[in-house]
Amino acid sequence: MLFRGLRRQSLRRCRSTSFSPRRRKVSPASGSRSANAYSIRCRPTGNTAPDQWLCPARQASPVFRWPSSKARIASALRRAGRTRYIDATTAELHTALRLPQLRHPELVEQAMGRQALALLATLDAEAFRQHPDYAIITSFPGLADNAGARVLAEIGDDRNRFADARALKAYAGPAPITRASGRSISVTFRRVKNDRLAAAGWLWAFIAATHREPAKAHYRRRRDHGDRHSTARRHLLNRLLGQLYHCL
Repeated sequence: MLFRGLRRQSLRRCRSTSFSPRRRKVSPASGSRSANAYSIRCRPTGNTAPDQWLCPARQASPVFRWPSSKARIASALRRAGRTRYIDATTAELHTALRLPQLRHPELVEQAMGRQALALLATLDAEAFRQHPDYAIITSFPGLADNAGARVLAEIGDDRNRFADARALKAYAGPAPITRASGRSISVTFRRVKNDRLAAAGWLWAFIAATHREPAKAHYRRRRDHGDRHSTARRHLLNRLLGQLYHCL
């Protein structure tokens, strides 16, 4: 009973702080320097929000510092495509970015910043539109510029990377795992997968089942068959990934 009570308290604490900026206390013995924007995590704005890449692009390393004034922060948000809650987000970032943060050695921070900017460059929508697979990927319901770029960045454009469609489905995560021993057979969902591709696939299947009639009919058919929401969504993503593999 004590363990259950502690677990409930920890879950409540996580839920109450999961959508606020991460704030780390600086120990005097750690030798950390003044506040910086390196370890601030911005509020989630949706996987396809145009300003989603603004936070990691600005805080990739101390070399790329955030603007000091609220006006400059608001201007940066507008340039990134933000149209709603600009004042509230600006005030939150302006306060959070002035809290003391833990620091890495300078060379480590520069290396991590360059790596983050390189990853963001792979998700550039303009570069994605020039890719030969752009027309094929964006022809699928639920895949536009941002989500399509994420899918392409994770699966790559090497046609020989996956032996067949089953390999791609296992890599993305929707393919179930079947275990048989004697007379017992268990079918469970896959835990070991590419989490980034799985997150993009969740959004892909959700939008397809919401806005496109064939995908919605397939999802409803699985629900009527007795599947739960998550199982029916994984089944739909499994079907979409198989079609994408054969189209590419």
